[in-house]
Amino acid sequence: MNISTATKPHEQLAERLAPQMEQVNTLIRERMASEHAPRIPEVTAHLVEAGGKRLRPLLTLAAAEMCGYDGPHAVRLAATVEFIHTATLLHDDVVDESGQRRGRPTANLLWDNKSSVLVGDYLFSRSFQLMVETGSLRVLDILSNASATIAEGEVLQLTAATDLRTDEAVYLQVVRGKTAALFAAATQVGGVIAEMPEAQVQALYDYGDALGIAFQIADDLLDYQGDSATTGKNVGDDFRERKLTLPVIKAVAQATDEERAFWARTIEKGKQADGDLEQALALMAKYQTLEATRADANRWSAKARAALDTLPEHPIRDMLDGLADYVVSRFS
Repeated sequence: MNISTATKPHEQLAERLAPQMEQVNTLIRERMASEHAPRIPEVTAHLVEAGGKRLRPLLTLAAAEMCGYDGPHAVRLAATVEFIHTATLLHDDVVDESGQRRGRPTANLLWDNKSSVLVGDYLFSRSFQLMVETGSLRVLDILSNASATIAEGEVLQLTAATDLRTDEAVYLQVVRGKTAALFAAATQVGGVIAEMPEAQVQALYDYGDALGIAFQIADDLLDYQGDSATTGKNVGDDFRERKLTLPVIKAVAQATDEERAFWARTIEKGKQADGDLEQALALMAKYQTLEATRADANRWSAKARAALDTLPEHPIRDMLDGLADYVVSRFS
């Protein structure tokens, strides 16, 4: 008799859905192969095999099983979602000039920017092939819209990230694009292939959307108060990279003229000096923006959990409820 050792909700999901995830991993390895360009599987394997929670494909499998679906399309769509996610990571690391991801050198550092961009394009193409294999125009519509929304969010972030005029509405638009869009699509397509009533398909979308927003806000908060050994990031990385995330946006909105000049120098102009991170943290403490950001994350977590109320009672629904709580409990 196997005794579960999983304590975290995503670990419980991974344990319950392990057979399906093994099929997903097999399919990913098959589809990232290339007869003519061996660099494609080299670059892709570096990122795919690096680990990570595989949260997005797990959400697709979870939604499908919770809704009673047991056909082959859930595995195809889970692989699709992971390919889209991996493609965006390859592109993001080029845009951000990143040197490390998940504790390992990035593909663009090990190979080059051209390889990362082109292999990302290849994975996007593979994802569309997998979508088409489901034979569902609705699925194709949902995932292609999500892909466009992700790209739109990334482009918006290019201009908004260092512009002090960026407010919470624009921040939310960026987060919905770069993070929540794929979470929402991942859960929604699980309900679509299970042919659930429209109200429940919408509930799955709402859950994924709110979960993705809570997840990203929590990540932005952890940058300023997380444990670097746990998060893999140093405290203040976003500040050093001049990213206007929610804790800073809230501080800028309440800043005096002198404080706004500080933010303009450090974020807009990128002229940072020793002690600036400490000054930034002091201003966030002055206006209690970390606490306000935590409250926002908790509100989105509560919205995700509320969306589950219209879905069928199922052990997976309880795990998804716990997941919504877990993504924001990481900073408590």
